[in-house]
Order: sequence, then structure tokens, then C-alpha cells
Amino acid sequence: MATVERWTGLEVRALREAQRMSIEAFAAKLGVSDRMVSKWEARGETIKIRPVNQAALDTALATSSPEVHARFVKLTSSLDSVLPDQRAQEGSALPRQHQVRHPHDGKKMALIDAGVYLSGAGNSPVWLPSFYIDLYPVTNSDYERFVAATGHATPQHWPKGRCPESILDHPVVFVTWHDAAAYASWAGKELPSSQQWEKTARGPRGEIYPWGSQQTPAKCNTRESGIGSTTPVTRYHSGVSPYGVYDMCGNTWEWTSTLSEPGRYELKAGAWTSPFSRVTPAAFNDASADMFDDDTGFRCGISAEDLHQLLGD
Repeated sequence: MATVERWTGLEVRALREAQRMSIEAFAAKLGVSDRMVSKWEARGETIKIRPVNQAALDTALATSSPEVHARFVKLTSSLDSVLPDQRAQEGSALPRQHQVRHPHDGKKMALIDAGVYLSGAGNSPVWLPSFYIDLYPVTNSDYERFVAATGHATPQHWPKGRCPESILDHPVVFVTWHDAAAYASWAGKELPSSQQWEKTARGPRGEIYPWGSQQTPAKCNTRESGIGSTTPVTRYHSGVSPYGVYDMCGNTWEWTSTLSEPGRYELKAGAWTSPFSRVTPAAFNDASADMFDDDTGFRCGISAEDLHQLLGD
């Protein structure tokens, strides 16, 4: 079944069209005015929908027939997103940004085209085939669905096994590599390799940070931010990678599929606990697969070939 992390006007329109309803009928079903639905759809990605209306949209999607779900996935899979501030950068030669929704968990994924990128501290050229990677880290809300579907153990920071509403849109933490791999398998994906993760963060030209080579701590959640905890995965719009992917510096360390030595896997991103000097995507870090902490989470990836097969392309 499809799910939505954060409803925008684009998804609202896709759901209405998938249900083959007029604006008036769709508004009546949600319990809002038709003027509000028109406003949502007109403002697209820029609209901020109130939590009560987000919940109504979640319910409308969850109670839809399988045919509506299939139409919704097809409509939203074709949505491309290019950030306005990046589109305006003349002569920046940014890679194309193309996003689709994974048909199993409904999360947006960014396409990373096949090609060479500059890897590691020495900027060694590395060729990778095309793949998709989650636009955002796996959130507590995502992980809650996984727990409900599989009975997997909950993270230790959820009181009585339930995630507090205040952090539903924060990256899940207190997860081991084994927990992350189990979620990825359930979602029909896999953990990205450290090279896939680094290319996503640095782009094909091997920038030092996702946003370029400028040292700008304000573009990510590190120790210098003074926040002292994780933040919502959609917060740092100005810090996205060349592919439009969020939180590639700071917020949480992220597990990868790359073994550093037996029983240990590479971590990427840095975290809210890390000094800014440690969050460069080329930096090396690793940990035991059994490690879990309040600053470690993950996101998922999938080869382009496998996702296209799932989508029936």
C-alpha cells in the first residue's frame, strides 16, 4: 500500500485524480472547503497542510481500494522535482533531478544516474551504475509502520513502544545495522553502499559538501547548531545534495551496506552530536553491526534496474 511522508498539493491532486473525484466531492470527503483543496493543488510543493488535514488525507489514501492505490502510485511516480534555488543557478551544470515513489513503502527516491564521480579524500574517479536512494532518512513514522507490519522490536527511545508524535518526522535512531537491514528488506530495498551514499552527497563533480565547497554549518544539523537533538528530515532545504537529497550532512550517522572489516560497517553523514569538521561525506567512519545510539539511523536504496522492474517500466 502506498503511503505519504508529507502531503503537498502535488500528492493531493494525484489522490483526487486517482479517486476520480471532483474538487467539490473530494473536499466533502475530507471535511474541508473546496476552496482549500483548490489552494493546496495550486500551490504544489510550497503549501504547508495542517496536521489534522494531513491525517484526513492519510485516512483517505489508506481506505482506498487497491485500484485507487495503483493509480495514485502511477501518478506520483511521474512527479519530477527541481528545487527553485538550484534551478536558478546559471551555469552550475547540476545533474538532473528525477524522483519517483517506491511502490512498496511510498517513499520518494531520487535517481542517481550512472557515471563517474570523485570519491574519497583523494578524489579518485569511481564509476557506478544508476540507482535510486531515499530522498530522506527513514523516519520514526516510517519505522513505526515497519514495526506494526512485522512485530520487530521498537527503538528504546519510544516510551511504551510508541513513538512520540513530536518526533514522527525525525530520523529513527537507536537502530543497529541488523535493524536497518531488516527494514530495507521489508521495504523491498537495500542499504546503499558507502560509494552510492557518497556520490549522492557530493554529486558527480565531488564537491566537499552536498551544497558545494563552502564551509556553511548553518546548512545542516551538527554540534554547532546548538539544537542538541535530531531535527525533522525536511528542515534543511538549503543543504540538499545536487540530486535534491536531504540530510547528507549531519542530523544522524547512516548505516551503509559496506563492510569495513568482519562485523563492522561504514557509516556516513555525521550527526547532531558531531562537530562540523567531521560531517564531510568523504570522511570515513564505521561501527560494529550491533551498535545502536541516539545519533545513528539510515536510509535505503535500490538499483535502477530493480526499481524499474517493480514499476513495470
